[in-house]
Amino acid sequence: MERVARRAGREERWRQRAERARDAFGLVLALVLLTYVLSSLLGNRGWPAVLISVSIAATSIVALVSSHSKRRMVRLAILISALSVLSTVIAAITDTHLWLNIAAGIQILLLAVAMMAVLRRVITTAEVGSRTILGALSVYAVLGLLFTYLYGTIDRLQSTPFFEGHPNPDGSDFIFFSYTTLTTTGYGNLVPNGQPGEMLAGIEMMLGEIFLVTLVAGLVSLWRPGEGLKERLARKGKSVPGEPPPPESAG
Repeated sequence: MERVARRAGREERWRQRAERARDAFGLVLALVLLTYVLSSLLGNRGWPAVLISVSIAATSIVALVSSHSKRRMVRLAILISALSVLSTVIAAITDTHLWLNIAAGIQILLLAVAMMAVLRRVITTAEVGSRTILGALSVYAVLGLLFTYLYGTIDRLQSTPFFEGHPNPDGSDFIFFSYTTLTTTGYGNLVPNGQPGEMLAGIEMMLGEIFLVTLVAGLVSLWRPGEGLKERLARKGKSVPGEPPPPESAG
């Protein structure tokens, strides 16, 4: 009985922590932007890769908690995140691409699973609010990061340079190319040197366009800013500025 009570107590504490972090998609988006800045300014090799790996781990874990994922999944994500950080540390010490490729694969998996959880939470929410919009934008921004690491991994694995006429790209080149492709900006200064880079770039362009014109645009059209404030004021019997006061109840 005592063991059951302790387990119930842990479950209740977890539920309370998860409730406090409910739908914290603004924080998720901030962590995604932090990862973008770090990946742009620092090369994804050596010790800077360790810092980027920590940022990705934090993004994935916060995203899972904000999406009301089960505690078991969050614990597994923490364990896998630690493995990713350890792999980048080993890669920084030994200067080998193998461990960096392993870390990149883990990071792609972590981000993909975390953003699927965010997307599920966004789609199944009963009411569209600002946090819902931030969740959708977080998923959109992470698409650029996922393709960044795919491009970098392909560059390390294939014998030819990933970009045509650019034999020694760094992390900032991959993330710049990924986001200009995602947003279909297409400056043309970085071009994939054959397959599979060209195929992945085409997939990223299609995903970016479809995501914006369907999910994000649809959520924005359903968003009614201020509705929550109106409901809270109505329950307190107060009027919203610029609107007539609520009718007083009879009797």
